[in-house]
Amino acid sequence: MFYEWIFPLHKIAGFSVLNVFRYITFRSAYAAVTALLISLVLGPHVIGWLRRVKLGQRVRQDGPRTHLGKEGTPTMGGLLILAAILVPCLLWGNFHSRQLWIALLTTLWLGGLGFLDDWLRVVKNLPNGLLGRYKMAGQIVIGVIVGLIILLYPEPGLSPTVTHVPFIKFRYLDLAWLFVPFVAFIITGFSNAVNLTDGLDGLASGLVAIASVAFAAMCYLSGHAKFSAYLNLDYLAYSGELTVFCAAVLGASLGFLWYNCPPAKVFMGDTGSLALGGALGVVSVLIKREFWLVLVGGVFVAEALSVMIQVASFKLTGRRVFRMAPLHHHFELMGWAESRVVLRFYIVAALFALLSLSTFKLQ
Repeated sequence: MFYEWIFPLHKIAGFSVLNVFRYITFRSAYAAVTALLISLVLGPHVIGWLRRVKLGQRVRQDGPRTHLGKEGTPTMGGLLILAAILVPCLLWGNFHSRQLWIALLTTLWLGGLGFLDDWLRVVKNLPNGLLGRYKMAGQIVIGVIVGLIILLYPEPGLSPTVTHVPFIKFRYLDLAWLFVPFVAFIITGFSNAVNLTDGLDGLASGLVAIASVAFAAMCYLSGHAKFSAYLNLDYLAYSGELTVFCAAVLGASLGFLWYNCPPAKVFMGDTGSLALGGALGVVSVLIKREFWLVLVGGVFVAEALSVMIQVASFKLTGRRVFRMAPLHHHFELMGWAESRVVLRFYIVAALFALLSLSTFKLQ
């Protein structure tokens, strides 16, 4: 909104200062601040409303016993996250950026899907919420839509079906007809990975904040002609605008963490976790860094793998590899305090983020 309505005024004498609105760094910084302020200001009101309508978390009875005290904590706080992402993007984003709209569409779609799941579980008292096959179908549909949009409306530069391969200079993988299924897999897989990680106070929101910083840097470097040339990166002019989106995700995650840190006053629910996972997944697709998700989101990947390994092992051998899956529960049952698990996962995530950015010098 500001870029579209206020920036054109820089041509008028005396308003040249408004030229600052054309800078990605300026708009990204204010998008992050705006998202943070929205979360901080609206947080108490959203939490109060969730309490009044009795949208409380139901704790799994087979989980760690320390979690039983969280029963009834307001959930569906992801609504706050969605608002804190949407409003800053509308205020500070470039409305002509197709990639920005794709990222917002994906985030809101998955947030809506998660909201339906939370609503059925909490309000309608359905233990499993939205059935897994329907949830998966909704995730795959938005993945296919994103893949088709990229394929049918390609941007200047690289072929829409190629993706970068990390650690190898000027090496690409052309997915050809597999591109659309691949996009659906990335968005579905990562939204579920963040969903599985959302099990401890402050864990998912903090990890998403760290990952969004790394992706914001990738978007900015890929969309900056001089920096991309210096680092020998493919210049993707459109990716710069996604920095604003990543900054909004960062601010929204930090703002939510203010109320979600131990002891949590509110949980994001599937409304938030599916949306945040989808946001990171779609950004990786748009800047052609899908394989970087394994690096940037290494903790999320480990959490998802722990569940798959546990299920496969139990079905095949009748034995469990971990004391409990996802992975964070395994460490809890080993005797780690919840805050220790969260903080150490943050440290690991920061190291993964630094590793992912270091690979740019190898491109």
